[in-house]
Order: sequence, then C-alpha cells, then structure tokens
Amino acid sequence: MEKYLSLSGNHSSNKRSLEGLSAFGSLEELILDNNLLGNDLVLPGLPRLHTLTLNKNQITDLECLLDHLAKVTPALEYLSLLGNVACPNELVSLEKDEEDYKRYRCFVLHKLPNLKFLDARKVTRQEREEALVRGSFMKVVKPKASSDRVTASPEHHYTPLPSASRDLTNHRGVLGKCRYVYYGKNSEGNRFIRDDQL
Repeated sequence: MEKYLSLSGNHSSNKRSLEGLSAFGSLEELILDNNLLGNDLVLPGLPRLHTLTLNKNQITDLECLLDHLAKVTPALEYLSLLGNVACPNELVSLEKDEEDYKRYRCFVLHKLPNLKFLDARKVTRQEREEALVRGSFMKVVKPKASSDRVTASPEHHYTPLPSASRDLTNHRGVLGKCRYVYYGKNSEGNRFIRDDQL
C-alpha cells in the first residue's frame, strides 16, 4: 500500500490523469506541484490523506477547491497552494500585499478548520480564532464582467487631456502661478559644505 505519491511536473491538466488515484485509498501524502491543474480538479475520496501540495498550478477559484477538499479529504492537515492565482502572494503579483495573504489564510482556515499547516507556515491559535469569527467574510469576490459593456475600438485611445490639446500641430502653452515660493531658509542641504568649498 502506497502512503506517499508525488506526481510533480507531469503537466497533467486533464481530469482523466487523476482518475487512477482512487486505487490509492490509503494514501497519506500527495504532491501535485507543477501540473497545470485548474479549477476542474477532481480528486477521488482520500480519507487518510493528511498532506496535499498543489503548488504552481492554475487554480483560480479558491472557494470551489476548498469545498471539494473538505468533502474528499477529511483528514487534511497540511495544504500548500503557493504559486496559484488563488493564493495571493506579493512575491508573485505586485497587485497583492500581506493583507491579501492574511485574508486568504483566514478564509482557508474557515473552510478547512483542521489544517495545522498552510503554505509551509504553521497555523497559529490566533489565526484559528479569527477564522472562526471572521473567516466567512474574508472571501474575495471579483466583479462579474458585464455583457453590455462597450468595448473600446482600437482607433480610440483614452487620454486625460482635453480634446483641444490633443492636436500636436496646434499647440498652445499654459502659464500658471504657484502660491508657494521656496526660499531655502530652513534647508539643511548645504550644512556640510564649508565656505572654502563654495
């Protein structure tokens, strides 16, 4: 009986490639890193599985994945989703920050309260308590794309300038006054220059 199975780097993007896992009912650790797995991931019931890593795949729908894992992996204690869009990480995406990651952890712990480790970091008592209280509110909701949204034509480019100033051949300069005048009275920029250096 196999207790550990690593299928990393197989680029198994279809469901059929994971159908054989049903033969491994006593599986305890499963590594599925770098496999192009997406939101259509379907795992068979693995009642003894306590460790699952899905790093560097193409998972974007976090709630769907967590609901599925709660059903098929009741003994899960260690989960890693690093490198997926569903796992916000400021090292991967400049749009994400530490607060996004904290909300993500809280939501995951709300859905899977038995986890002891998430993304190679131990789950703290404080995180577990916050997940009980606020976890359901930490879900990230993306606005749905409107079907009646007008698409911009490639000929029309947005510019913040008024329409009169767009013509480069008919340019008029603009002159304005500034209310604040800098005299340098309180400046310390030259305090390290001696008189003989001037």
